[in-house]
Amino acid sequence: MKAVFRTDRGKVRQHNEDNGGIFETENGFLCIVADGMGGHRAGDVASSMTLSYLKDSWSQAEKITTPEMAEAWLKENIQKANKNLYDHAAMHEKCKGMGTTLVAALCTDRFSTIANIGDSRCYINNESGFKQLTEDHSLVNELVRTGQISREDAMHHPRKNVLLRALGTEPTVDMDVLTIVFEEGDSLLLCSDGLSNKVSEQDMHAVIVQSESIEDQAERLISMANDNGGEDNITLVLLQYNSDERGGSLSC
Repeated sequence: MKAVFRTDRGKVRQHNEDNGGIFETENGFLCIVADGMGGHRAGDVASSMTLSYLKDSWSQAEKITTPEMAEAWLKENIQKANKNLYDHAAMHEKCKGMGTTLVAALCTDRFSTIANIGDSRCYINNESGFKQLTEDHSLVNELVRTGQISREDAMHHPRKNVLLRALGTEPTVDMDVLTIVFEEGDSLLLCSDGLSNKVSEQDMHAVIVQSESIEDQAERLISMANDNGGEDNITLVLLQYNSDERGGSLSC
């Protein structure tokens, strides 16, 4: 299994409020992308605290052998991370109202379990093609889902960045969790909306199919987002399963 993490401030923002990483243990890989909420104070604190908590918890996790165990681990520890953020904000005035999106993938050599809160995304590229696995928890996506606007309208909607769910803004949080079979040659792409708002799914797919290495794929995706405006921070994790390289290869 190969994995690469990249983050970029973009061309407009003065600070990078995104965080993420790839963390490997005997259980497999934990891949994380967290996008501190724009327009909220201490978004970078929220994403950093989330990353730190999940990284430490993963390093101490007991053996995980089934999808049920993976889903339970993600649900339990993401709820704990949420409570940490909520309590921290309550005790620190400068952090009041802070929050972050989160997309996390727990990847073993047999399956991948993905958890999502907010509008950071996970895509898969496999023999069936390239598709989004997660559902955005945003106002605009809810309007699309209920047929009130089209997907084309959603791309330019004035309230596109309004989230319906985020980590740290309430005492508890609802999350989506799903498990997929991860097979030879499959790739996962986790990203913040700094990428998905600027690079189409068609172009993402083309980069993943045409580039020889996942390092090159990551660099090209970051460059494309910046070439298309780079108004937001851009963060991604790419993970590719190759059975002959089981045991791990990281590039951070």
